[in-house]
Amino acid sequence: MADNRADTRVSMRTPLSRVKGLGASGHGVEHWWLQRVTAVANIPLIIAFVIIVAALAGSSYDQAIAIVSHPLIAIILILAVISVTNHMRLGMQVIIEDYVHDNGLRIAAIIANNFYAAIIAVACLYAVLKVSLGRILV
Repeated sequence: MADNRADTRVSMRTPLSRVKGLGASGHGVEHWWLQRVTAVANIPLIIAFVIIVAALAGSSYDQAIAIVSHPLIAIILILAVISVTNHMRLGMQVIIEDYVHDNGLRIAAIIANNFYAAIIAVACLYAVLKVSLGRILV
């Protein structure tokens, strides 16, 4: 008789994780790294954002439009929006995964979080592009 003990072992891993070869150490590492990368990227971007906003203080409307219309300023603002909203999405997803225990509610909250971050990013990007490209498009 053949020894079938290997076939009857109980595994805590899902069939998909067994197929992919993922264990506990391989799950979530990409998410963790992406959150750290966006956190590090946010440091110079937020400093630049604060400097830009400080430069806009006391400016007239036309001066503010001219400052934001500068390509380097617009690129910094666009990168800040993308990095900050992605970092926000990742952080909220961790909170949702840790504290929402009902599977259906967790999935709905993660979907809502993704849509919220996308809407915020698109609105901010639209505003920056409208201001920075406004003189070209008019």
